[in-house]
Amino acid sequence: MKPGIHKKISKLMSYALRHQPEALGLELDDEGWVATHQLISGLNKKIPEINLTMLEEVVRTNDKKRFAFSGDQTKIRASQGHSIAVDLHLIKKEPPQVLYHGTVSKSLDKIKKEGLHKMSRQHVHLSSNIATAKNVGGRRGQPVILMINASQMHRNGIAFYQSENGVWLTDHVPPGYLQDH
Repeated sequence: MKPGIHKKISKLMSYALRHQPEALGLELDDEGWVATHQLISGLNKKIPEINLTMLEEVVRTNDKKRFAFSGDQTKIRASQGHSIAVDLHLIKKEPPQVLYHGTVSKSLDKIKKEGLHKMSRQHVHLSSNIATAKNVGGRRGQPVILMINASQMHRNGIAFYQSENGVWLTDHVPPGYLQDH
């Protein structure tokens, strides 16, 4: 694969499978799946050389495991991060004692007052390790890491889910559960 093409394919897939399927002429089902051949056809409108082998490589090597194939590889979807309504059939799960969230300092005052909101996505995204949170926060500037008292939230009845790729999800993190790392 040409240098840089891997990242370009991954970004285009993320955009289409999580936010704007119509950008590639796709129609996702209620669970976020699209036929693999339709995704390849849509991707080929922007990057003509994409084939199934390349798509398999992007899915297999994506560092965040953002995408998943169905068992027979006839369908593909994003594992989480959707701003469009899809049902990933997430199951409530008890979180670890502490989870982390990466952000940037300009957002900190508002977060400390209001907590973490899902914004345009279906859930707030949290990680079980500092390194991942640092990567996420670092995409928009100097990262600031927040610790979330997830076990207390859970004991207080706030639901948590874990996506196929290990990202922890919840609807909202109230400010009382947050502290600086």
